[in-house]
Amino acid sequence: MAMNLIEALPLGILEGVTEFLPVSSTGHLTIAEGLLGLQLDDPGVTAFTAIIQVGAIAAAIIYFRSDIGRLAGA
Repeated sequence: MAMNLIEALPLGILEGVTEFLPVSSTGHLTIAEGLLGLQLDDPGVTAFTAIIQVGAIAAAIIYFRSDIGRLAGA
């Protein structure tokens, strides 16, 4: 199943917002995917979820890279 921009955009925003909050971004994505009527066991939806989460983790690492380097060196 191909995901269109109308489905991907709110999921991307939700992932970005919840990544920095003390809540489960995976849980919120699963709930949102269900509300959008997406098949949660569809390989395309699963791949999108994995890729968007890798992107959010990479963004957090890049954003905090100086702090991470300083802590690793301490």
